[in-house]
Amino acid sequence: MSQWTTPEREAPEPLEANDVATVTIGTIVWFALFVVQVPFYGWYAAHGHAWWIWTCLAGAGLGLIGLRYVRARRDALRRAAAKDDTSDQPQE
Repeated sequence: MSQWTTPEREAPEPLEANDVATVTIGTIVWFALFVVQVPFYGWYAAHGHAWWIWTCLAGAGLGLIGLRYVRARRDALRRAAAKDDTSDQPQE
């Protein structure tokens, strides 16, 4: 059995990205897809694909919720970093 075990390694540090930009772009894409498909609602409904339009709208709505979340997370991380920076300075 020992031949099948994998050696344990330390977990890598998480990658930091611009989450606000990523979620903003994704939200814009979902909303743009919604706007592009709305004029063809009749065709989508006739072919049983009207849910595609509402999926795009739901994606845009959830993107707005996600945007609020990632902005709050970014601000909390900045506050924590600022707090750590002030606690590292020597007291006079």
